[in-house]
Amino acid sequence: MGHDGPAPVRRAAGFSVHLFTASGGAVALLALYAAIERDFATCFAWLGLALFIDGIDGTLARAAKVTETAPRIDGVVLDLVVDFLTYVLVPVIALWRSDLMPTPVAFWLGLIVTLASALYFADTRMKTADHWFRGFPAIWNVAVLYLFVLRLPWPIAAGLLVIGTAAMFAPVVFVHPLRVERVRVATVLVSVAFFGLSAAAILQDLAVGWMIKAGFVAVAIYFLALPLVVRASPWAED
Repeated sequence: MGHDGPAPVRRAAGFSVHLFTASGGAVALLALYAAIERDFATCFAWLGLALFIDGIDGTLARAAKVTETAPRIDGVVLDLVVDFLTYVLVPVIALWRSDLMPTPVAFWLGLIVTLASALYFADTRMKTADHWFRGFPAIWNVAVLYLFVLRLPWPIAAGLLVIGTAAMFAPVVFVHPLRVERVRVATVLVSVAFFGLSAAAILQDLAVGWMIKAGFVAVAIYFLALPLVVRASPWAED
């Protein structure tokens, strides 16, 4: 018997965390179906749930010590598989099925985004020692939601997607809201505000007024400016 309870209980707890992470894959399928049906509000509601799962499963995994209690399943690989579905594949399909830009443009940009994101997800230097992301962290679920909410002219939207793709490999960093200790409280509060704004947008079928759009822009400014204020050497060896 270990310090954290009987071995079968600890093994069950570890496996249950893996199952919780894997549930994000099922949520991704529901979001994909909604995207194909052009029910984009529902699609982003499911993606929001997936983002919530991804936000807390790491904490649960560390608490359950899954590398010791359920070592046959690699939680890191499992998390990356689910993340690729929810962060990249489903948003790309939603963009392709939308009217945000001409279909051929959305299709080819989607191919580029998917290819580049696959390389980014396999990058062994994705995170710094203090848990910042190196480059834009391929959160296309968030980026595409912004395009649905802001409804920018399509050449500008396409240009932002190209910039985001290049930024995955650029000498910049982006904060992990939960794992970066510096300014964690402020970052978590802004993240909560983003979830609130997203929920409001989804309830309005993504057809929002200027106040919610302004809130989205303010959140973006915070996350884009934060590395410039807090971390002066984004590509320094850690």
